[in-house]
Amino acid sequence: MNIEEKIEKIKKELKSEIQLTNNTNDLANLKVKYLGKKGLVTELTRDMSNLSIEEKKEIGRLSNELKKEVNTIISSLEEDLNNKELEKRLASEKIDITLPSTKINIGGENILEKLIEEMEALFLSMGYDVVEGPEVEKDLYNFELLNLPKGHPARDAQDTFYTFEDTLLLRSQTSPVQIRTMLENKEKTPIRVICPGKTYRRDDDDATHSHQFTQVEGLLVDKNISLADLKGTFDIVARKLFGNDRQTRFRPSYYPFTEPSVEMDISCFNCGQKGCNLCKGTGWITVGGAGVVHHNVLDNCGYDSNIWTGFAFGFGAERLAMLKYGITDIRTFYTNDLRLKDAFDRREAE
Repeated sequence: MNIEEKIEKIKKELKSEIQLTNNTNDLANLKVKYLGKKGLVTELTRDMSNLSIEEKKEIGRLSNELKKEVNTIISSLEEDLNNKELEKRLASEKIDITLPSTKINIGGENILEKLIEEMEALFLSMGYDVVEGPEVEKDLYNFELLNLPKGHPARDAQDTFYTFEDTLLLRSQTSPVQIRTMLENKEKTPIRVICPGKTYRRDDDDATHSHQFTQVEGLLVDKNISLADLKGTFDIVARKLFGNDRQTRFRPSYYPFTEPSVEMDISCFNCGQKGCNLCKGTGWITVGGAGVVHHNVLDNCGYDSNIWTGFAFGFGAERLAMLKYGITDIRTFYTNDLRLKDAFDRREAE
């Protein structure tokens, strides 16, 4: 059988096999059979060593033409099969976009973080800076420079988390950040800062207490600052968080780092000061402590207390959030239960 007859035979076989090729797997096998290393087209040029140069040229030309023709046929068939398979897959995977979508629950802002951000935005609008400090603090900054002498009950190990060194502890308040700010202010210029952050005290964990809680403390140091300036600042905070009709009052108290010291109260928004369980029948709710910065604290930080005055205040962020959003369990702030998030979103919408 000469070369022309072999080529015609291959074409006929290819034509009949193409009629039976219905998918890309069959097509891949067809490629191997005709165009592979041991394929029928390749076999045409295998035994050419005994042929003359002219015969080799003729066989090479004919086999190359056949190879191109087979490639063209197989490529065209491959394109058709790929298109058919794509259409079939698109038809089977078709989605009716008019159907309602599946609702997926997603997380949201933590209630406590939302309140802290609200407080930060409020004080930034009043010219305050937001500053942070280390949570593992020195006794010097957490107690001593704040006018809490050695032997003060607040320094007891039963109330404070000390490390393996007596001079290091988990801060029990964010007031050390205020001390650091005053010490770092070498020019002794006026200061307006708030210090939000985690604090730690030995306490039983229950619905209203936690060994770790968040404070938002503030400090203003300037000349001719009085308790009236503190009262005006507190009025703004109370009305921003709890409504424009909130009334405020100060009650005398005691803190080692302020003199005079006060408890900050707001009128009960739950009963309109008629008396309820929330305000314990008094018509008032305590939301924080404050006072005029003690002269010892100013002197300790390099401020001449004969020239400089100031006020400091502190809020428990969890307490504010519990009051604002009607939360009864402090542990709510540290759970990932989306049902609580949905309930919070509904209260926000109201």
